[in-house]
Amino acid sequence: MTIPQLSNDPSQQALYALINRQIANAGGWLSFDRFMALALYAPGMGYYTNSLRKFGLTPETGSDFATAPEMSKHFGHTLAHQVAEALQVTGTDEVWEFGAGSGALALQLLDSLGDSVKRYTIVDLSGSLRERQQETLKAHAHKVQWVDALPEQLSGVVVGNEVLDAMPVQLLVRKGGVWHERGVVWGTDAASPLQWEDRVTDLRPPVEVMGEHDYLTEIHHQAEAFVATLADRFKAGEAATGKGGAAFLIDYGFPESEYFHPQRSMGTLMCHKLHKSDPDPLVDVGGKDITAHVNFTGVALAAQDAGLNVLGYTSQAHFLINCGLLPPLVDAPLDEKTMAQKLITEHEMGELFKVVAFGTTEWEPMGFAQGDRTYAL
Repeated sequence: MTIPQLSNDPSQQALYALINRQIANAGGWLSFDRFMALALYAPGMGYYTNSLRKFGLTPETGSDFATAPEMSKHFGHTLAHQVAEALQVTGTDEVWEFGAGSGALALQLLDSLGDSVKRYTIVDLSGSLRERQQETLKAHAHKVQWVDALPEQLSGVVVGNEVLDAMPVQLLVRKGGVWHERGVVWGTDAASPLQWEDRVTDLRPPVEVMGEHDYLTEIHHQAEAFVATLADRFKAGEAATGKGGAAFLIDYGFPESEYFHPQRSMGTLMCHKLHKSDPDPLVDVGGKDITAHVNFTGVALAAQDAGLNVLGYTSQAHFLINCGLLPPLVDAPLDEKTMAQKLITEHEMGELFKVVAFGTTEWEPMGFAQGDRTYAL
């Protein structure tokens, strides 16, 4: 089949051609999680592996969205208090960061943690982002290393800010009382050839969605598998060295009782480009981010089933305040205060974003001292 000219960008055009081949190889229908993996991570072509700028505060920079470390240095400096405690409890001196973005969080953590960290390992699939991270972190070059896969053994403290939301999800849609899996096909419209097609499935959300109305949602097998793999590596590291690990994952999402609420009938899948959101991942593939909110109950159960302790779950606001965000802001310039407040204000990031922590041993991290919501999972 001849692929129509869908983009002036050769990389994006090549991505469309790859997706076309993958759909054909799959018999004409590609599950959405496989499509999302290609759209975001196809080497050199996907959104996170191409050369487009992603992270920044305004669309004028050519960026698509801002994460907490870009908004305020106080995010990483405050998180560092929790990481320092976790390093002490686990008896380790290594930090692992997944999906380090611009490198802003790594810089903030390394500046704050000093000699308590001997090695900082970044797990990132993007060559272009790695180059930006290397430039950002050149003052700490002697401590930082990059890998593109987890080792068989892992000890230390893991951090991941807005990592789980970018992991591929499967789409489930209930129509006329019957559950379908939503996938992607190559249609006949030359201008917009990627189309949805739903197929009856035995897959179900982890809880029953009350009502008989049509309902679209996501299931998160890859995020849950990631956490289970992390648990296996932690346990292997503990068995080999006697030293365990802890992980702190920060993202937007809900416990499953809210995630699969009957009124959340359109799901949470969303795309981001130039600081604007849209719900259509089949347009401008590779040119924009695709995300879904996190089902924190599913992630916590996966960790627990794999042998980790759930150390806490709370809002980003509670977590950062517990870790000491506010005192340094007293004498901070007004612009610093304004941006830091966005991290904890309810209608900004404070409530939508959550923090969940796992560990090989049971202990009480400072970030959950007040407002722990583990009971809600």
